[in-house]
Amino acid sequence: MSTEIADAFARAKARGEGALVAYAMAGDPDLPRSVEVFCAMAEGGADILEVGVPFSDHISDGPVIQGASERALKSGTTLLRVLDEVVPAVRARFPQVPLVVMTYLNVVMALGEERYAKLARERGVSGTILPDLPPDESDELRAIFDAAGMNLVPLCAPTSPPARAEMIASQARGFTYAVSVMGVTGMRTELPASLSERLELLRKVSPVPVVAGFGIATAEQARVVGAHADGVVVGSAIVRAAHTDGPAAARQVCEEIKRGLKR
Repeated sequence: MSTEIADAFARAKARGEGALVAYAMAGDPDLPRSVEVFCAMAEGGADILEVGVPFSDHISDGPVIQGASERALKSGTTLLRVLDEVVPAVRARFPQVPLVVMTYLNVVMALGEERYAKLARERGVSGTILPDLPPDESDELRAIFDAAGMNLVPLCAPTSPPARAEMIASQARGFTYAVSVMGVTGMRTELPASLSERLELLRKVSPVPVVAGFGIATAEQARVVGAHADGVVVGSAIVRAAHTDGPAAARQVCEEIKRGLKR
């Protein structure tokens, strides 16, 4: 199993910081310009880059990321093109920053699970998040990914009872992704009071770092959540900034969030 993700969390911890997992959509507004967005995010302090691959049926995405997905599809973005044109370009400029693909199960199945795992690892992808993969049906794909050296990162829903949350976290590779709020991705003014307790529970049982995502958009939210987790995931705030004002704005969002993650 690759250690790039573990190394990134360790470097952040050594600096006295929580880790920032920063998301953007590959191919938004086109593939070359999305490379610049990912690189700007790394320049802004992102510890791990989450590379969105568009899909027409984006069930867990809010309006900001839905819009990015639609723009990426219109620009001709496919999983293979992301692996061939985006991942190597970002890796060449930021070889120490792990890349984690986030997409949907049908996208990977269309390419072939084993073929995807092999191609993605060869090009430098460290992990994959599939929000529509049921935890109870993940064993086969996890074994394929394990054999290829790919981390299958699970999501743990806020509705998961403690026993189920423990089962999900115990199978985690790379990191455990705790979904902060019910519903889809997107910026929130408030996060649930129960989140800190749930994060502490996951950290006790997860063999890998625990991060929280969905709804986190400000340095203050990152500070509050980061006190109970190993890091946070920020997506919609970055995607909106990049779409509105370009890569420099995405870098500024990452810089702001990282300030909130200093301990």
